[in-house]
Amino acid sequence: MADTRTKLLDAALETLKKQGMAGASARTIAAAAGVNQALVFYHFGSVDQLLAAACEHGSQQRIPLYRDRFAAVTSLRELLDLGRELHAEERTAGSVAALAQLLAGGQSDEKLAAAVVKGLDLWTAEVEQALGRVLAASPLAEFVDVSGLAKAVSAAFVGLELYEGVDADGAAQALDALEELAALVAVLDELGPVLRRTVRARLTRSLGPRRRNQ
Repeated sequence: MADTRTKLLDAALETLKKQGMAGASARTIAAAAGVNQALVFYHFGSVDQLLAAACEHGSQQRIPLYRDRFAAVTSLRELLDLGRELHAEERTAGSVAALAQLLAGGQSDEKLAAAVVKGLDLWTAEVEQALGRVLAASPLAEFVDVSGLAKAVSAAFVGLELYEGVDADGAAQALDALEELAALVAVLDELGPVLRRTVRARLTRSLGPRRRNQ
């Protein structure tokens, strides 16, 4: 049986999904957890600190559900396919709604913003491992900042998840465009050694030695 702290963390996430930041009070969260609201302050000090802790807690609960699928990815196309699955599953679970509320709250609350970043970083770490693995044999590998690219991918999917709420067709079009980009990278990976050297030489001239040595 979950302890009181975990009940409050889960209840905070559920409250965000259903009532948003405006409804996330000590009273509503405690009621959802089935505990006395004084325990919110006993365990977390404030509602804001509870929400900050809930953000990281949510990521820690959800990521293990996808870890094996991240580990099985062997191409950018497969990573994007997983992104589509993750996007659909997390929206159905209500995690996207909670994230939207936390992102909005973080605009005016530095502590909450730091917690949101920490929660997102847990997802980004999984993306970075997958990207590092699938790009290792690519002619692009020496020119790509994998850590930065992982952050860009995570930011793109966060944006798409929120964007879908107002323009579902536009979000689908954006995902399709990302898949087209992945297809282009796949073509590069299939080039023969002569063409791969040509591509590498042109990238070197375009990006310069500083980029390659980062």
